[in-house]
Order: sequence, then C-alpha cells, then structure tokens
Amino acid sequence: MKKSTLFLIPLFIFMGIAGFLYQGLFSDPRDRESTLISQPMPEFLLPDLMNTDVQYTQEVFLGKVTLLNVWGVWCVTCAIEIPYLMQLQREGKHIVGLYYDQDIDPDFGVKTVQRVQQEVRDKLAQLGNPYAYNIFDVKRDLSLDLGVSGAPETYLIDQNGTILLHHIGDLNPRVWEKKFAALYQELVKGS
Repeated sequence: MKKSTLFLIPLFIFMGIAGFLYQGLFSDPRDRESTLISQPMPEFLLPDLMNTDVQYTQEVFLGKVTLLNVWGVWCVTCAIEIPYLMQLQREGKHIVGLYYDQDIDPDFGVKTVQRVQQEVRDKLAQLGNPYAYNIFDVKRDLSLDLGVSGAPETYLIDQNGTILLHHIGDLNPRVWEKKFAALYQELVKGS
C-alpha cells in the first residue's frame, strides 16, 4: 500500500466520527419515535390511585380522545406542567394521569399507598387537579410497556384506544400547538 493511502484511512475515520458528533449537536434527545405509534394501548389491570378498589384496563380509553400524562409528585417538571394541563382541562380535554412513585419500590425506599395518596392530594390541592382520574402504576409495568423513560411524558390516545402521539417532556403551549393541536382537533371532529 502506498503511504498516501495509509494516510487517508485515519482521515476517513476522523471525518466519520466528526460527522456523527456534529449531527448530535443539532438533534433533540427528547425527540425519539415511539414504537407504539398507531398501536393499541397495551393490556393492563391497574388500580385507581385514590381508590384502589377501582380497577382500570385499557378499555377506559375507548370512546374518548384522551391525553395520558405520566407524572409523579417527585417530578419537578411535572409541577411546572400542571398549570398548563389545568388550562387544557378547562378547555374540555380529557386528561388521565398515569402515576408511579419511585419510593414505593423497595429498591428506592419504603412508602405506603396511604402516604402516596396523601402526597398526591397535597400536590394537587396546591397546583390544581387536571386529571379525570389517576391510574396507579404500582410496579411501573404499564410505564415499561409504553416505553416511558421518565416523567413527564404525554400520549395522545384516540377514541378507539390507539396511541397516536408520544411526547417526552412537559406539555406547554408551544408543544401543544406544534405537535398536538391539529391532530387533537381532527380526532374530536371525527368522533
């Protein structure tokens, strides 16, 4: 091999790495495509957070266009998001909470369901309650099935129980207009 050819190999490797890193500078880490888009809600059987005698299944999403909001009292961004969710709720949007608490997991600590309920009551009394109800994802099974990477995250679910949109991060006026508004209006008109 010629010396000039040997010189080009590291140059091409360097250019490939530089191109990859350059592309990363302009990508949004929250913008990832969910594999559940256009798929039905995963099957689940989970209790209501405030009344654990009430059980929910994926069928609760039939008949209404719903925003499923993953949240927790431990999530600072969720607290910032709740006032905007209150505005959406006042506008007639059907919002369901998917609540999980890290401290109920023995790996993180020990917390009773009653203590979690009290923390949620206190937080929602302080910020307002945009949720029609909260599904209590006790062991985070549904969150894992949905591919939740943290909180807050919001899913738009049509009246047939199909996931049409997934947003990672807080829902705010800019995100609503850019990602949700047009599709939401289309779904509401179609029902």
